[in-house]
Amino acid sequence: MTAPARPGLAARPYLAALRARFYLTLQYRAAALAGLTTQCWWGVMKILVLAAFYRGAPHQPMSLGQAVGYTWLGQAFLVMLPWNADPDVVEMVRSGAVAYERLRPVDTYAYWYVRALAWMAARVLPRAVPMFLIAAVVLPLTGLGAWSLPPPPDWPAAVLFTISIICAALLSTAMVQLVTGVVVATLSAKGANAIAPALSNILSGGIVPLLLFPAWMRLGLFLQPFAGLVDIPFRIYLGQLAGAGAAAGIGLQLAWTAVLVLVGRGFLAHSLERLQVQGG
Repeated sequence: MTAPARPGLAARPYLAALRARFYLTLQYRAAALAGLTTQCWWGVMKILVLAAFYRGAPHQPMSLGQAVGYTWLGQAFLVMLPWNADPDVVEMVRSGAVAYERLRPVDTYAYWYVRALAWMAARVLPRAVPMFLIAAVVLPLTGLGAWSLPPPPDWPAAVLFTISIICAALLSTAMVQLVTGVVVATLSAKGANAIAPALSNILSGGIVPLLLFPAWMRLGLFLQPFAGLVDIPFRIYLGQLAGAGAAAGIGLQLAWTAVLVLVGRGFLAHSLERLQVQGG
C-alpha cells in the first residue's frame, strides 16, 4: 500500500517553479532599468496633466497631493497589471510545446499560476523599490516635496497596504490566467493581449483615479474586480480607505480572486481538453 504524499512534497514542484521563474526573470536588469526610466517620465507627464486639471477644477474627492501620490504608486506597480498572457505559455502554444504540459504530474492551472506570479513579482520589484526611493526620498530632498510620494498616514495604513498589494498581485495573476486560457482556446495571443490592457488600465484606475469618475459610477467601479488591482490598495496607502472600508476593499480583492481562479481553472481545463496540436 502506497503512503499518501506529504503536503510539503506535494507543494515542492510549485515552489520550485515559482523560485526558478522568479530568479530567471530577475536577471533582465537592463529591461528593468529601461522600464524604470520610462515610468518616471510618464509619471511626471501624468502629474503635470493632473495639476492642470486641478487648477481648473480644484474641488475633487481626492486632493492634488493624494492624486500625485496615487500616480507615483501607479508607476511603481505598473507592470503588475494583467496586460497580457504569460509569454512562456504563448510561446508554447505557438510552437506546440504546450502538449508536453499535459504530461507533467502536476495541476496545470496551479503550475502556470505560480509561474505567472513569479514572473510578475520579478518584474515589479526592480522597478518599484527604486521608484519609491526616487518619489518618496529624492524628490523631497531636492525641494520638490509637493510632487513627491507621501508616506502612509499611519502604521495601520502601511500594514493594510502591504496586505492589499499582495492581494492585488494574486488577483492580477488570476486575471493573467484567464487571458492565458483565452490564448490556449484561440491559439493566438493577438485578441486577448489587445483587450486586456485597455480593460485593466481604465477600470483599475491606472489612467484616471476611480474617485475622479462621475459620482454615480463610483460604487459600481469600486465593486468590479479591476478596482482591486490599483484603486483599493492605493486608497488604503493614502488613508482614504481605513478601518471597515479597508477591510471591505481587501475582502473584495480576495473574493474576486477566488471567483476568477474558479472560472479560470474551469475554462483552462475545458480549453486543454479541446486542444489540438498538429505537426511532426
